[in-house]
Amino acid sequence: MDLARRVTVTLAEIFCVVGTLVGTGVIGTRVAESSGGALAADATLLAPAGPAFSIWSVIYLGLAAYTVWQWLPAKATDERARATGWLAAASMVLNAAWLLVTQAGWIWVSVLVILALLTTLVLLVARLARRPARSLGDRIVLDGTFGLYLGWVGVATCANVAAALAVDITVDRAVAEAGAVLAVLLVLAGGAWLARSYGGRWPVALASAWGLAWIAVGRLGDSPESVVTAVAAITGAIAMIALVARFRSPTLPA
Repeated sequence: MDLARRVTVTLAEIFCVVGTLVGTGVIGTRVAESSGGALAADATLLAPAGPAFSIWSVIYLGLAAYTVWQWLPAKATDERARATGWLAAASMVLNAAWLLVTQAGWIWVSVLVILALLTTLVLLVARLARRPARSLGDRIVLDGTFGLYLGWVGVATCANVAAALAVDITVDRAVAEAGAVLAVLLVLAGGAWLARSYGGRWPVALASAWGLAWIAVGRLGDSPESVVTAVAAITGAIAMIALVARFRSPTLPA
């Protein structure tokens, strides 16, 4: 089973790379231009400004490092490798699947896929929390990578749902802003639950704060402009960081 797990992770990483090439426009259409532009940086109040997506470079580098890490001889039967391998592979496949369904313009299917991805990452980070890292390398490759992954996907899920709703439903500005504030509160509530349950985890909080901060930048400097959404987003970003200090446990990895 250990060999099957490691091979599956590697194949999933290859599939993820292919999906990324499609989503970045190398062999397909850029995400911002797919699905009729529903996922563009100026499509909804919850769309982060363009530079926010640079976090994917760090996450993809981390996933590649994880794939190599789990092939190290010492990690063949490692407890953390066994606990995370199948979920890590699933997250890579789901990430690539999301990029592919958005290419097809299936915006509501993309919502289902990203919800599955979010669930997978929550389960994965929970398993890491119950098995503290024994080295700095493990903290960086596992806790760092999948923490950033989860924190960003939490924000991206709200943006994805908002994009899907905007395709089918037209609401006035007040309702849209109320919905955006509610979404920020949901992200914050999710962060609070995770921090309370598994200890404050810097990578998760930083990635969520990064996404929220760039939503604020987008709403102040790009259309659709919304000071209400920007204030809510930046407040949520600050609160995310505060949660780590409040719930940080010395017995758990960062």
